[in-house]
Amino acid sequence: MKRTAIIAAVVGFGLGGLAGASMFFGWPMPGHSKAVVTPSHPKFSEVQWPYPTDEWGKGKAFRCEASDCGVEVNLFVRAKIGFCNCKTGVSDDTELDRLSDFGLMGDRLSGLGPGRQINVAWMKGRSRAFAIADPYRAGTSALAVAFNDRCDAIVATTLVAHNSPDTIEPSVIEFLNSEVIVHWAEVTLGL
Repeated sequence: MKRTAIIAAVVGFGLGGLAGASMFFGWPMPGHSKAVVTPSHPKFSEVQWPYPTDEWGKGKAFRCEASDCGVEVNLFVRAKIGFCNCKTGVSDDTELDRLSDFGLMGDRLSGLGPGRQINVAWMKGRSRAFAIADPYRAGTSALAVAFNDRCDAIVATTLVAHNSPDTIEPSVIEFLNSEVIVHWAEVTLGL
């Protein structure tokens, strides 16, 4: 009888530890996956910039709630004056990676494929999706977007609460083309 109780206790502790590790590291539990859908009516609202000031200063922060975007989406936009390649702009993934705010995305990133060319108002640039392998950001992915006006770049970092950032990309590009962002870019770039 004691042997059965000991085995049951060991199995119970083992399963409890596995469940705890699953919650801590974000491993998916059966029946708890997030549906990945393209939002039908995304609504981004401005929120306070949550990061410390660095060499690029504070930018603008926006959030789209799960009720509007299917999952929570956080978008961070800021200018990098004089940091873009003046001759070619953001024309390839190497330049996009150089400009991107990877520090806002976490330390463990891997590209989910090649980037794509995008247009924001009169500016051209690129967008690229990333998987985040940081255990503290489990189930989160990122979208890096950069576009330029001559030598000045606007960099947008989007954190998405699921593993398919490409589903939110059209909504993010649409928002970056909105009057709110285009006007901010004109003022920030001194145009």
